Amino acid sequence: MLSVVSNLGLLAYFKYTNFFLDSLRSAFAQFGGSLPVGALDIILPVDRDLVLHVPVAGAIPSMFTARKRASRNFCGVRALRQLFPQLVAGPIERSSHFLPQVENPRKVTPSGAEAGIFLIIWGLFKKLVIADNAALIANPIFEHPTAHGASTLLLGALAFTIQIYGDFSGYSDMARGLSKLMGFDLMINFKLPYFAQGPSDFWRRWHVSLSSWLRDYLYIPLGGNRGSTLKTYRNLFLTMLLGGLWHGAAWNFVAWGAYHGALLCGARAAGQAGVAIKGSGKLAGLARASLMFPLTVIGWILFRVGKISDAGTFLGRIVSGADGAFDKAGWAFLAALATPLILMQILQLQTDNLLAPTRFRLPVRAFIYGALIAATVGFSTGKTIEFIYFQF
Repeated sequence: MLSVVSNLGLLAYFKYTNFFLDSLRSAFAQFGGSLPVGALDIILPVDRDLVLHVPVAGAIPSMFTARKRASRNFCGVRALRQLFPQLVAGPIERSSHFLPQVENPRKVTPSGAEAGIFLIIWGLFKKLVIADNAALIANPIFEHPTAHGASTLLLGALAFTIQIYGDFSGYSDMARGLSKLMGFDLMINFKLPYFAQGPSDFWRRWHVSLSSWLRDYLYIPLGGNRGSTLKTYRNLFLTMLLGGLWHGAAWNFVAWGAYHGALLCGARAAGQAGVAIKGSGKLAGLARASLMFPLTVIGWILFRVGKISDAGTFLGRIVSGADGAFDKAGWAFLAALATPLILMQILQLQTDNLLAPTRFRLPVRAFIYGALIAATVGFSTGKTIEFIYFQF
């Protein structure tokens, strides 16, 4: 209890103090008053991500204990806490999965090393080519949404949808690849999330280590689905609301969490009412995925905007078809960025194997690896665009 309260207290002070003060000032202003406290000049600890972010994201319950059994392997726990490839942005590893790898001898096999190299190459390509170039499209559009028409705003929303996936999953792939070269096997963090067939399926595919942590340490302790239907909806909504707030001290993240909580509740209600798209065939699966993808894009608009009012501008103009110039070059550029990602993901989906390219014959593998490296060198932006996840 002391460990949890002290760590959450530190996080609340360093990350959320000014957010709550700003919100209080806005609330006072609505009633013509003022709050006589300005923003605090809080200096973050040098090791903020290690001391605060990582413990709250999994270290307290899952890194130090496994099923209520405390780990006595001090070196193993420190190795888990200090594993540099995944230290800042995950995957969030559980002690039950990681500590046995520390305690037992590790071997780096040729196939494991090649899998690691592929993950590093593919992760770099997704970050430096796909995500960073997509950011060049998305950033100016999100900075001034009122200056654009429907087609350009839709372009920005889809560009950010591609950017955040390439950014997040690219980091996770590189973390897994580097770890494989050291003999560690980290969990898969992204499982083709844009092929998800519903809200629950999306969270089984998107940032799996975080969504499973939210399930095990928020949703289930709140009661999960063990109570009434109303309590189940409450638990789903609160879990996603807190998950949104965890991502950042801003109301757009709270709105994003609330939105996904509402999607989970709505999908559960639709399933119980018998109005969901049924069937196990490919056509039914395609229909469900085609419905879920635009809902995901709407969520990313909430996630990316600087102000909630900007989200209203985005969605209102897109739905109304507001006039504006059609950016042919921007759409062509986005299509060029999306094509290699879509082709690779179709291959991974059809083979049910995220390492599918490593199963080809050597000449084909060499061509794929070489092409990815050449494209990364030739088409990277040349600008320093930090990982999105680092802001959290």
